Amino acid sequence: MAYCGGLDWGSAEHGICIIEHDSGKIIARFPVPHDAAGIADLMRRLARLAPPADLPIAIERPSGLIVDALVAAGHPVVPIHPNVVKASRPRYRAAGGKSDRGDPYLLADLLRTDGHRFRRLIPCSDEIKALRALVRGRDALVAQRLVLANQLRALLDSFWPGAVAIFADIDSPIALAFVQRYPTPDSAARLGEKRIKAFMAQHRYCGRRSASELLARLRRAPPGLAGDSEADAKGELVRAWAAVLTALVAQIAELTSRIEHTIGELPDGKIVTSFPRAGRICAAQILAELGDVRERFQAEDQLAAEAGVCPVTHQSCKSRGVVFRWACNHRLRAAITCFADNSRHSSPWAADIYQRAKGPGCDHPHARPYPRQSLGARALARLAGPNPLRSGATSRLSGKRRLTPA
Repeated sequence: MAYCGGLDWGSAEHGICIIEHDSGKIIARFPVPHDAAGIADLMRRLARLAPPADLPIAIERPSGLIVDALVAAGHPVVPIHPNVVKASRPRYRAAGGKSDRGDPYLLADLLRTDGHRFRRLIPCSDEIKALRALVRGRDALVAQRLVLANQLRALLDSFWPGAVAIFADIDSPIALAFVQRYPTPDSAARLGEKRIKAFMAQHRYCGRRSASELLARLRRAPPGLAGDSEADAKGELVRAWAAVLTALVAQIAELTSRIEHTIGELPDGKIVTSFPRAGRICAAQILAELGDVRERFQAEDQLAAEAGVCPVTHQSCKSRGVVFRWACNHRLRAAITCFADNSRHSSPWAADIYQRAKGPGCDHPHARPYPRQSLGARALARLAGPNPLRSGATSRLSGKRRLTPA
C-alpha cells in the first residue's frame, strides 16, 4: 500500500487528497464535481496512481453514490466517525480553524497513521439494502403520520371535541372516514343510532363498541363554541388533513405488507422472526440495521454498544458511574428495546432477566433503571454468538419459541 486517500463528502462537490503512505507527502489534491463526468474522472485519475485494491480511501460518510462508485471500482473504503475526525483536529492545527480544503488531507493522514484501528467498509447484500430502505422509509412515514394526527386532533379539539372522542385513534381509517363525512358539529347534528349503524356497516367497522356507545361518546364531549364562519373554515381544514392522512395510512399499510413479505423470504429473517414476540416489523428493523456482514462485530459487546444497550463505565479516583451511550444506532436501539420489552411477556427466560434487572438481585447496582436495555443486550449477545444466524442456529432458535439462556 503505497498511497492513502481521504475524501471529504459534499452535496455538490467533493474534495479528495492522496498522500504517500511512508512520508505523508501530498501526491494529488483536487475537487470532484458530484456528477457523472466528475465521478468518472475521479476513477480515471485514481487508476493512474495505483491499482484500486492498493489505494484505500477514508471518508466520514459511509454511504452515498460516491461511496458506491469507489466500492464498485475496487477501492477499500474506510469509514472514520466524524467524532474521531473532530477529536484529531488539534494534531493538525495550532488555531481553531477548519477548512474544507484541509479535511481530505486529515482523513488521508488518519488512515496512514491509524489505519489499523479502523475497519474497511463491507457492503451488505442487495436484499438487506432493499429491506433497510423499506424499513427506514416506513419509519419516516409513521413519524409523519404521528405529526399529522396530532395536528388534526388539535384542530378538532379547538371546535369539535366529539369527533376526537368517538373513536380510539384519530388516524384510524374509520375515524378519518368519519371526520371527512362529518367535518363540523352542524354536519353531525342529526346523527342518530341508525345512521351510525349504517356508517359502521359501510366502512366495515371492526371495533367492539356498539352504535349506541359510540353515539354516547359523541354526545358526552363538550360542545363546540365556534361561529358558523369559523366552523366552516375549520371543517375544510379537517377534510384536507383527513384526506392527506388517509392516503398516508394506506401507503404505510402497503409498505408494511411489503416488509412482512420481504422478511419472510430472507434466511436470517426466519430466525429473527422466531424470537418471542419479535413480530415481523420489529424483526425487519433489527435485521435491516444489523445487516448480514457479521464480520464487522468482533464481539457481542461491540454489537450491543452499536445498539446503545451496552453499559459504559465512567470511573476515576473520585467518582464512578454507569451510563448508556447515546452515540449509537438509534434505529437499532429502538427496535431491540421494543423486542426486549415485548419478549418478556411470552418468554420465561426473558421475563427472568427483566425481573433480575429491576430487582435488588441484579448483577450491577447501576443497571436497575435500565431493564429493557439490559434485556436487549442479552438478546443482542445471542445474535453475536460463535455462529450467529447460521444454519446451526436456525433449528436452535426457530425450533423453540423462546431464547435459550447462554
